[in-house]
Amino acid sequence: MNVQPYCNSLTRYSRYKTRVVNIGDVPLGGDYPIRLQSMTTTDTMDTLATVEQSIRMIDAGCEYVRITAPSLKEAQNLENIKNELRKRGYKAPLIADIHFTPNAAELAARIVEKVRVNPGNYADKKKFETIEYTDTAYVAELDRIRQRFTPLVKICKEYGTAMRIGTNHGSLSDRILSRYGDTPLGMVESALEFLRICEDNNYYNIVLSMKASNPQVMVQAYRLLIRKMQELNMNYPLHLGVTEAGEGEDGRIKSAVGIGTLLEDGIGDTVRVSLTEDPEFEIPVAKALVDRYSNRAEHKEIREVIELPYSPYDYQRRKTHEVLNIGGSNVPRVIADFGKKQAISAASFFAVGYNYSVPLDKWNLTDQACDYIFVGDNNVDFAIPGTLGLIYNAGKWKTLANRTRCYPLFSFEEFINAAERSDVLNFVTLTLDNILELKKSGILEFKDYLVYVLETTNEHGMAEQRRAFIELMELHADTPVIIKRNYTNLSEENFQLQASTDAGALLLDGFGDGLWINAGRVASKNVNSTAFGILQATRTRISKTEYISCPSCGRTLFDLQETTAKIRVRTDHLKGVKIGIMGCIVNGPGEMADADYGYVGTGIGKITLYKGREVVERNISSEKAVDALIELIKKHGDWVEKENA
Repeated sequence: MNVQPYCNSLTRYSRYKTRVVNIGDVPLGGDYPIRLQSMTTTDTMDTLATVEQSIRMIDAGCEYVRITAPSLKEAQNLENIKNELRKRGYKAPLIADIHFTPNAAELAARIVEKVRVNPGNYADKKKFETIEYTDTAYVAELDRIRQRFTPLVKICKEYGTAMRIGTNHGSLSDRILSRYGDTPLGMVESALEFLRICEDNNYYNIVLSMKASNPQVMVQAYRLLIRKMQELNMNYPLHLGVTEAGEGEDGRIKSAVGIGTLLEDGIGDTVRVSLTEDPEFEIPVAKALVDRYSNRAEHKEIREVIELPYSPYDYQRRKTHEVLNIGGSNVPRVIADFGKKQAISAASFFAVGYNYSVPLDKWNLTDQACDYIFVGDNNVDFAIPGTLGLIYNAGKWKTLANRTRCYPLFSFEEFINAAERSDVLNFVTLTLDNILELKKSGILEFKDYLVYVLETTNEHGMAEQRRAFIELMELHADTPVIIKRNYTNLSEENFQLQASTDAGALLLDGFGDGLWINAGRVASKNVNSTAFGILQATRTRISKTEYISCPSCGRTLFDLQETTAKIRVRTDHLKGVKIGIMGCIVNGPGEMADADYGYVGTGIGKITLYKGREVVERNISSEKAVDALIELIKKHGDWVEKENA
């Protein structure tokens, strides 16, 4: 399979070169640093509140401040906000965020340094209709869009205002959905329709984005966009973001999986992390993601990839054969690392999803119970849960009197020379360099009892492990592979972001039959939670409720943080259910894309509930809306009662 690359190199870190776009005094793209940005959550008509929040964002490191302008009055007030910020000595460029209202965009473009438009709703009303277009009818639609959009392009050109054409997966127009489907390609074509109008007017001060709440869709869309730009001889800078990522651990993991996967390949010129938290808290997360690449170019050399044996634009899991419960059609497994513990007791397992009841003499498993625990050379002298496997260093394993659900871990050389191996399951550590020895080593003869544990010490470790997977595919080796990464001396949040990037990038490309993460000083419970969070974010193993919650802005009609917390308390046990929590109809049924249920603000103190994209009940009072959501979930058979409630 000869696949055209979407970045400079898949093995050598190199920033993808884009054109420079001037945004006030803070240029974007080219050789400029990756810029950080966020968006205010205040009412745009509240000048002082918006200014104060903008200052908190800027002081936290925000380089561009985005502010919603849903109508003419908010667009006009951007001038007051800008003047007050400049009076206080803050010169960060302002960006007007526009949906549905071309007249507001045209006014804002005369005031601020950049406008963001969403091609899905700038010139279209969304009705979720499937429309059959002839080529002539489709061209007529494009002419209509041209007439609607060209005035803004001319104003931006006249005033030197930059523009972001920001496609969102969930708000593609009916026209695009009818022709291209709900796909990454549809997202790309949506942006290109507007981009061509800009170029026809000789306007090039443009940034592009391809946002989605699903990191897999988001990554594929950006890669496709670059491929399309290469074909068309374009090189516009890219704004990266996972939209409606959520809050806390989940929001950070999901953002790192999507944004980090692209940053690993040198893609991205500005980053916004969309958390359901105050915007100043988004900036340190974005900075941590970006700062990791300041010295990445110095990594150990990795053999170049000439051809890809898989498509980076379509998800397909690498085919492997099943070994016990690993590989094949099994979900990726999670391995907890207790190898450095001084002693292991039943209480040690509580941190990784196993709770032992002394009165009942029984193990209780959570939905995030790991599948294996590496115990190294430790003794485990108590009965373990029936679903759990223990992994020992090979030397220790050989001394065990009872090997039930106990399996050895060999180094590559140890396994080749071993006099005794398990006839059920053997774990063998593997590096990229070992793969060259696979055929001549004879190790492939044992593949029915073998699982590789892929390790790396390369600074550009994700790329090295990806190279290893590619070589295994080229060898037609279908042995299951556990992705193993070791992290030391990291804070809990930095560990979370780095692990999510490194493992998430591989899982999004269909690589990996399990995760084994060692995090040094981070608590076992948090390491385990992060591993399951990564699998959830990549949609490769679902173990909990998923919340698609927007980060709030001046359009939001209720307290998103408080409401999300209330809904989470009531529903966080509903494994596999996806709930969209949207502050307004702009981020409503379209933006939540693939949510099962939607909770959307439609007026002050008023909520509309959705099942999928269909309205179920309108204008419920916010005091009763959470209860109504629970009843809706029960009605459709997705409700289970909490255990021990």
